[in-house]
Amino acid sequence: MSRPIMIVFLLVILIVTSQFEWRQPLLELDAAPNLSQIHQQVAKREEAVKEKIILSQERHIQRLSDLVRRENETRNATETSHLNK
Repeated sequence: MSRPIMIVFLLVILIVTSQFEWRQPLLELDAAPNLSQIHQQVAKREEAVKEKIILSQERHIQRLSDLVRRENETRNATETSHLNK
């Protein structure tokens, strides 16, 4: 697979995953804890999932940046090679 296609593919994945709001299901409730405790647990889980998504997106961005940098280096090397001939 060529690099530009790979970059586009990764960008599409990044965009699609950033559109979802992930929610983890509630664990079984023990002896009916009060409603505010449930909300706090849900909020903590949602925050943890959002952090994981952000970290994943940062990794995707770093990979894309590396791909673009390599592509640019390859183009520059090829152009320099042609100019030297």
